[in-house]
Amino acid sequence: MSDASNASHARPPRATYLPFSPPSIGPEEIAEVADTLRSDWITTGPKTKAFEQRFGAYVGAPGGTALMLNSCTAGLHLALATLGIGPGDEVIVPTLTFAATANVVEHVGARPVMADVSPDTLCLDPASAAAVVTSATKAIMPVHYAGHPADLGAVDRLAEQHGLHVIEDAAHALPTRYAGALVGGRSNFAAFSFYATKNLTTAEGGALTGAPELLERSRVLGLHGMSRDAWKRFDRHGSWEYDVIAPGFKYNMTDIQASLGMHQLQRLEGFHERRRAVARRYTAAFAAVDALEPPTERAGASSSWHLYVLRLRPERLRMARNAFIEAMAERNIGTSVHYRPVHMMSYYAEKYGLAPDAYPVAKDAFERMVSLPLHPRLSDDDVDDVIGTVLDLVATHAA
Repeated sequence: MSDASNASHARPPRATYLPFSPPSIGPEEIAEVADTLRSDWITTGPKTKAFEQRFGAYVGAPGGTALMLNSCTAGLHLALATLGIGPGDEVIVPTLTFAATANVVEHVGARPVMADVSPDTLCLDPASAAAVVTSATKAIMPVHYAGHPADLGAVDRLAEQHGLHVIEDAAHALPTRYAGALVGGRSNFAAFSFYATKNLTTAEGGALTGAPELLERSRVLGLHGMSRDAWKRFDRHGSWEYDVIAPGFKYNMTDIQASLGMHQLQRLEGFHERRRAVARRYTAAFAAVDALEPPTERAGASSSWHLYVLRLRPERLRMARNAFIEAMAERNIGTSVHYRPVHMMSYYAEKYGLAPDAYPVAKDAFERMVSLPLHPRLSDDDVDDVIGTVLDLVATHAA
């Protein structure tokens, strides 16, 4: 073991609790929200449209725009519905993801087929995905786990070989780069999350990008299947007339949310630099410690560092993962776990007869992982507290 076992890294306990991932809301966002509340339009309207254009331009989306929605889950659901995926179809998803990735496949009546993840990035393992392709497979849904890009080159080759749609779960992927380009700039669908803990937040919210013709179909499905946006109907030059051309959903974003998002987007690069700086400090502190496995960043990839997922090595540590988390909390440091694999959730395990050991890489990672605090509001002292506490626990409980 490294010198972590031979030296004390104890720090005085924090007097206050360090949250795992609070939002970073500034006066500009607050002022914009207040301006919206004083206006004549608070639901989907001109500020949502402006945010769509600014976000689309930022990620380089086809057509220069995006579709703003009330969640990433809505985006994934709309993508499947737009592509006509339904009963009798199968969609490949990595088992190490938030349950929504698989849930939306169930929502359209299709079957989510699990695949394992790569040991280094914990993103979808293309070889595992290739092994479960059948004649019923219609799409593959790579997840940019923790902000690291999935191997889109391998995913594209697999999709082309079998005629599959690619839908990127980009909930963690802002701003993530693959082969030098931001995620969200491709012609296939990509769905983003703006939940409160995300790198850019609108409290609740999300976005969908993709080829313009696909996005327009999704736009209709995302608002009741109506042929005319509500704000166009009620605007001064609008018309009350509309048609319903499909049984759509209620997935629209509001101008109140967009008011937050426009200013969050302006601050995103600064947020990202701070996240990268914190991640570098964590990795520098933990890389030489035998009991710890820091996350990796592959050559040619650029992570958004949405999460910093540290893995414990139980053969080097006389402390289980859950006990480690409890000890961190006792020292006033918040952590989390991302995620219990989908195949280990009771609904999916029971419905599809999936054993816990069916996807060994994901199961092993889940049992060892701890997500450390990572957000722009962390001070250098906060980072010192996290590092010192982790190293102290490792030194105290070294095997």
